[in-house]
Amino acid sequence: MTDSIPDEKLVAGFVKLLTVDKASEDQFVGRPQKGGMGRMFGGQVIAQALQAAQATVADGKAAHSLHAYFLRGGEEGPPVDYSIARDFDGRSFSNRRVVASQEGRPILNLTASFQTPEDGLEHVEAPMPEVPGPEELVPDMDLRRKMVEKAGDRISEAQRAAVMRPRPVELRSVGPLHWSNSQPSEPRAHSWFRTVAPLPDDSAIHRAIIAYASDFTLLGTSALPHGLSWMRGDLVGASLDHALWFHREARADEWLLYATDSPWSGAGRGFNRGQIFNQNGELVASVAQEGMMRKRRQSK
Repeated sequence: MTDSIPDEKLVAGFVKLLTVDKASEDQFVGRPQKGGMGRMFGGQVIAQALQAAQATVADGKAAHSLHAYFLRGGEEGPPVDYSIARDFDGRSFSNRRVVASQEGRPILNLTASFQTPEDGLEHVEAPMPEVPGPEELVPDMDLRRKMVEKAGDRISEAQRAAVMRPRPVELRSVGPLHWSNSQPSEPRAHSWFRTVAPLPDDSAIHRAIIAYASDFTLLGTSALPHGLSWMRGDLVGASLDHALWFHREARADEWLLYATDSPWSGAGRGFNRGQIFNQNGELVASVAQEGMMRKRRQSK
């Protein structure tokens, strides 16, 4: 159980959050996160946009890639409108464009491609990193709890509530992430993730949740060499674009390893890559993202 909310109820609410409502032909509405505060998590907008696109594709086609640009920060509270353009429907592939808007202002553009499953030439040049399994690692929520206890009165009640908010997706990280480490380190991170309770046998919701989780830890990887963190107020930043490729079906309620690295940062931006593996060591998805990353100016 995650704090006072049963895990099953938490995950059911999460599935509901990512299940968009059809308003009219090719128009959908995404719910706001219950009790959410401040800026909307980018992974939520990506997942809802993907769900809207998936709802318009038939013939057994499944999403194999998406490319998104964040235009403005979304706000928790108002619903998000998703408008779909059906750009292409072929025998093997389909393409959809999605514009996510909030109160009439576009906040994200996303293009998704879908393919009828087929066999093909196979090779994999991406071995899973040799890291401890999730059973050997401390849950992320335990680390957050210790951090809050150590901070004491130095953080506000609102900050405390945001850090300790129950989460439907559990993380277990190998080594400290940017928010828990102030020492410069190699720009690589490894985290296991899965939902805290079982999910329905619906491949679309599993893809949506993997898309949601693909925004975890990613931009923070480019902050590691600098020993800085958004959570500590060292940086100002936002995701600029996000690309995700689905290589094989995977369940988001079973442990998946997210391995991220950042080959470059500069010019006020950080570039990050990610690979997602199942516990059999199979590559199930690849990710790339660039984000704005600026050192916060200290007030005089």
